[in-house]
Amino acid sequence: MKFSEVHHISLNVSDAQRDTAFYTDVLGFKAIPRPELPFKGAWLEMGQQQLHLLEIANFKAPKGQHFAFSVADIHKARDLLIAQAVKVSEPQEIKGVCLQCFFSDPSGNLLELNQPLPTRGAD
Repeated sequence: MKFSEVHHISLNVSDAQRDTAFYTDVLGFKAIPRPELPFKGAWLEMGQQQLHLLEIANFKAPKGQHFAFSVADIHKARDLLIAQAVKVSEPQEIKGVCLQCFFSDPSGNLLELNQPLPTRGAD
């Protein structure tokens, strides 16, 4: 079996309307048509992938589970989030791999900004 890419991520939220506003207004995702389903939610475009929000009653975000957004400049991306009143951790380096920092959506889902570090060629 060969996979080409991630088509979508499905994410539980406690309030689909509130979280949709966060992902569209703060992160710049685009709302796309969603079929009629027996629960509240939203489908959003994020580049070539999609994020599907599913409203779950009494949802509590799991500890540590997250996904990461690749960014070219973590400091600029972090500053943009802070300017929109999003609490974001200080960037930390995973030595030789990346810079990363974390923030949460309104439902408490953990999200990561990830700036890969340049790879060094052979000496």
